[in-house]
Amino acid sequence: MKGAYDEAGGPGAADNPGTYGGPGHRGRPGTTEDVNALPGAPGGPEHHDGGDGPGGPVPDEGAHGPEAPDAPEGPDVHEPEVPPHGPDGPRPHRGVGGPDGPASHDAGGGSGPGPRVPLPRVSAEDGGRTLPDAVPGGAIALGHHVLTSLLGAWALAACSAEEAAAVDEHLGECDACADEALRLREAVGLLQRPESLDLDPALRTRVLEGCLERRPPRIPVPEWATPYDAETARLDALLQDIGDAEWHAPVRLRWFEADEAASRRTTVAGVIAHLLTVDGLVAVTLGLDDPLGDITAPTPAPAGRTEAYWRASHYPPTRAVRAPWREQGHGIVRTASFTGDAGRMPVSYGDFELPLHDAMLDRAFECWVHAEDIADAVDYPYEPPSARHLNRMIDLAARMLPGALAARRRAGLAAPGARPHLVTAGEPGRSLRLEIEGSGGGEWLIPLDSPGAVGSAEHEVAHVALDGVEFCRLAAGHVPPAEAAAGQVGDREAISDVLFAAASLSRM
Repeated sequence: MKGAYDEAGGPGAADNPGTYGGPGHRGRPGTTEDVNALPGAPGGPEHHDGGDGPGGPVPDEGAHGPEAPDAPEGPDVHEPEVPPHGPDGPRPHRGVGGPDGPASHDAGGGSGPGPRVPLPRVSAEDGGRTLPDAVPGGAIALGHHVLTSLLGAWALAACSAEEAAAVDEHLGECDACADEALRLREAVGLLQRPESLDLDPALRTRVLEGCLERRPPRIPVPEWATPYDAETARLDALLQDIGDAEWHAPVRLRWFEADEAASRRTTVAGVIAHLLTVDGLVAVTLGLDDPLGDITAPTPAPAGRTEAYWRASHYPPTRAVRAPWREQGHGIVRTASFTGDAGRMPVSYGDFELPLHDAMLDRAFECWVHAEDIADAVDYPYEPPSARHLNRMIDLAARMLPGALAARRRAGLAAPGARPHLVTAGEPGRSLRLEIEGSGGGEWLIPLDSPGAVGSAEHEVAHVALDGVEFCRLAAGHVPPAEAAAGQVGDREAISDVLFAAASLSRM
């Protein structure tokens, strides 16, 4: 009978796939052709005579239990001996637990074949490998094929700072890579999600200008009618996106009357009905049908026409009001295009008149203001008009301010200044500089003492600065004069009169 390390029954033989006689050995079961080649065996590698090894004392023969029975005899089959050392050094042990597991041994003492799974690759920084030489400017020296493979990451801004610098430098030298980089950057732009689903307010203008450059219209739309055309089209696009229930969403119309805030509650459909009836003043001037039809309004003013239309409706207005409003808007723009560039025929608003070109600006301004009211009611984003159209609306309000100041004085709402400077019509008089900032801004000199006077920088007594959209909301009665975010310098009384006169321009 053999000892504990001589036969298959000995401990460690069956558990170690890298020893002869263990699992996977094609020799006679339980035999050990070369037991001396095992680590720890007498005469084998790292054998210690009774001393303490790295893992403790080496056990004696039979220390692991009773002796194993003799293995059955069989024909001798010999495997080619596996040397304990490979051509490049000690062969790693393939025991249970891996190179550092419980069945592993020190380097140089293993007798099994190498590991089945290769070890992880070591990075250049941790393995002592040399990095590419740095070049001036923070870039690193990389080959053409490496830089070409980095173009996709460069287009996505996923490169490191050094790689990006190297690619940037290479694009200035290689035309092929520069063309490819340009195509990749354009493709990345298509992958980005847009911040807003709303179209650019200037998109419609750009598309129309591009179309008209290719084929000019036989009868063009006058410049003074384009703001109304653009704002009605934007509001119609908003109405197209809302549902049936949202047409009944509550909306509160706001304006200033006798220096007091006034309001009227209605719905989204009611606002469109209001625009339909007031736009009808321009339509009647151009010879089109009056949307009131047989309805008699108590006054020709916008508020009287609107109230008459609302009272005559058997049911609250619904989305059915959109079609006649849009059809009337198309008819106004089409008919105004045949009037030529003059547009000077008067449009009556009941207690005052405006030339046709100013009335079209007024209707564009009100269309935008009420479109914002509707957008707020249905929780929908809405942008201000384009800068060119906004500037024209502000200019109209600035030109109407001297008349509004005179009307307030006649109504006893404003007293003449402490030092009024009355002059004949057409002469320079005491003035306020109105500075509008932001999109569509500019500067206007507002005569304070007479609507017939001319604004003069030499007679300037005050200076007011407001944002363009803020000024328009003030003129629409949506911002109280005392709360307008305005920079003020000079005569405080003149500044207050101008701000309240701007709010008095609003109406239902």
